[in-house]
Amino acid sequence: MSRTLCFETICCENRQLKNLSYHEARLNRTRHELWGFSDHWKLSELIIMPDSVDNSLHKCRLSYNDEIEVIKWEPYSPRTIRKIQRVYDDTVDYRYKYDDRDELNTLFAQRKDADEILIIKNGLVTDSFYCNVAFYNGDAWYTPNSPLLPGTQRAFLLESEKITEERISEDDLRNFSKIKLFNAMVDWENAVELGMESIV
Repeated sequence: MSRTLCFETICCENRQLKNLSYHEARLNRTRHELWGFSDHWKLSELIIMPDSVDNSLHKCRLSYNDEIEVIKWEPYSPRTIRKIQRVYDDTVDYRYKYDDRDELNTLFAQRKDADEILIIKNGLVTDSFYCNVAFYNGDAWYTPNSPLLPGTQRAFLLESEKITEERISEDDLRNFSKIKLFNAMVDWENAVELGMESIV
């Protein structure tokens, strides 16, 4: 039976898979909510790390539906982000980490000369193309409570109280001085941090 394909991108450093429990929780929630499965996959038992993976930063990409489709490993290099273009779409839906990213690709194509996008949906700030985001108001960091996809690094940062969830409208952006972009491959300490003037 053909099913929509979803995936997880897991950070591997020093041959250790990071935040695996968060990926496992999202994967099993996706399998239950999208396809009705009630069994629980344990990723630590399903992922076999090849000998070719060394201690440097690697990306483990696991595609799945009712079964694991493929697991790919590749060295990871962070992207350079200097400028962020606001884009608007009131219907974009990426609640699950779908392999099909056509909607997001269409928005990314609107970035003009920017390196990244900030997606505004129904007046609310959501995510960038690859990352969840957080904003600094001089005292603390806040992440939108309206992400397109609640990421695993985001879940970890919320649980560790490094960021706080809050409703953030496009108009609220004027109240912040900095933005950070982070995801499973980019932890808080290494996240791109820019002044708000980088958002156009």
